[in-house]
Amino acid sequence: MNQKEYIAARIGSLPSDRRSLLKAFGVGAAGMAAAPLLAACTAQSSPAGAASRGPGSGPGASGTPSPSASLLPAPEPQVKPLLDQQKVNDALARLDGIVQGAMESTGVPGIAVAVVYKDQVLYSMGFGVRESGKPETVDADTVFQVASVSKPLASTVAAAAVGRKAISWTDPVINHSPGFALKDPFVTQNATVADLLSHQSGLRTGAGDLLEDLGFDQSYILSHLNQQPLDSFRASYNYSNFGYTAGARAAADAMKMAWADFAEDVLFKPLGMSATSYRHADYEKASNRALIHVPAGNKTWVAKYSRDADAEAPAGGASSSVRDLARWIRLQLADGSFEGTEIIAPDALGVTHVPHAVNGFPPTPAARTRFYGLGWNVSYDDHARLMLGHSGAFNLGAATAVSLLPGEQLGIVALTNGRPQGIPEAICAAFLDTAQNGSPTVDWLGFTAGAFQKIDEAEKPKVDYSQAPSRVEPARGNDFYTGTYANSYYGPLGVAVENGVLTLELGPAGRTTKFPLQHFDGDTFSFESIGENANGLAGAIFAAGAATGAATADARAPSVRLDFYDQTGLGTFTRG
Repeated sequence: MNQKEYIAARIGSLPSDRRSLLKAFGVGAAGMAAAPLLAACTAQSSPAGAASRGPGSGPGASGTPSPSASLLPAPEPQVKPLLDQQKVNDALARLDGIVQGAMESTGVPGIAVAVVYKDQVLYSMGFGVRESGKPETVDADTVFQVASVSKPLASTVAAAAVGRKAISWTDPVINHSPGFALKDPFVTQNATVADLLSHQSGLRTGAGDLLEDLGFDQSYILSHLNQQPLDSFRASYNYSNFGYTAGARAAADAMKMAWADFAEDVLFKPLGMSATSYRHADYEKASNRALIHVPAGNKTWVAKYSRDADAEAPAGGASSSVRDLARWIRLQLADGSFEGTEIIAPDALGVTHVPHAVNGFPPTPAARTRFYGLGWNVSYDDHARLMLGHSGAFNLGAATAVSLLPGEQLGIVALTNGRPQGIPEAICAAFLDTAQNGSPTVDWLGFTAGAFQKIDEAEKPKVDYSQAPSRVEPARGNDFYTGTYANSYYGPLGVAVENGVLTLELGPAGRTTKFPLQHFDGDTFSFESIGENANGLAGAIFAAGAATGAATADARAPSVRLDFYDQTGLGTFTRG
């Protein structure tokens, strides 16, 4: 979702053994950079099995050595499988213990996990409860909010439109969504579906997210992205929910359908994914659904919030069960087919699985680069095997992960109903590690939990408004601050006195949020931030008034800056 989900996504794509893990952080040998060159040269070689060299066939005859009968005509396009049924079965035998260990360590209320191998669902289980303190248990059909696991689901849906020739990955988004606009006119005219689904539009991480937290709908948010500053087009990678949403929605626009209807028509119904939807209302109607939870201390959790992510569907608005997602994994591993029927054109789906952007530069020359495809993190393990993965993270109470080894025809998905702590990522990594090595070679939960703790620390406000300065300057009279302030991005902001308390009011018309203000120092007040990206107390800093800084008795603050909403310079509201 935010920086946490971006890093969570990268954790979800990390290799699953100690040696590969070390290489991901800069230790180990370089990859096979010469493979493309070798492949290009093979057209000049004779087929394997040609006669051994003799008179008229050696270097002196043609200038080109004849290959040995034991050589292949070309390098293998994919590493041969290293796993077998017994290794997978041994890992499955340990999976209950992996999940239960994670639950005991964290207290997370509920987890569901499914494993697919060679087009068979070998494992589909639920653990714990749907809501803390309630008896209803989680099973394979329990519906979870999957957060950004919605993204690889969405690229699968978009691939359906590409396969039907309604759109191509390289079509400019504006060709299908005429209202699409970003700050740079060149980017607006040229940003393709693939650019947006690989996070290369230049939109910064989190662009539009704070509008969603305030309750603005998708149309409003997408129509205001043209005020967001841009980094370099196609030369920067920034994980952007609403950039992704705009790109995927272009596919639905090309099909002349609403996104949720389109996804249902081309993917969910054909696969029999009856519990899966991009509509929050469908999640809320599900009788067997897991509520989202946040930690309450001492391994206890509370279902405190609801999270309506319709505004960012298709980037984060899906809900599903592991039984349904196992069907989708089967489709992914079968190149777009399901039970012998082609659902998604394999060429269109294959484009989602290849690198489009670098999302993890190697810290040393010997380290391995990590990539983003279209809705997938793409990486390669110690054995040059393709790895696909993605995490989902709602700070308000959901964490999910999916990991695939396509060359092994193996995939796992883990869903939880607790705030991100690295739990589903650790379960997926520990399972794949065990399949490869017989038992985990890394303390995966310790590793991922430590990473998430660092993310939480990094997201704390720059100013600690809970600690008053040693010498507090008094506030002015309330009339100096009250009134209406304008902002082209967030809309109007009202400041009024209610029951003796100075209050901000902000958000979409008819659904505004009121924020009581607490005096901090001088013309600075604090308020509690809200929503998915909330990080505690934020500041409302009112401008002093006259240009000299001296205010007359009837002067009023000309503007107010909300630092929490000013992350890209859009958080100043000017008195109307």
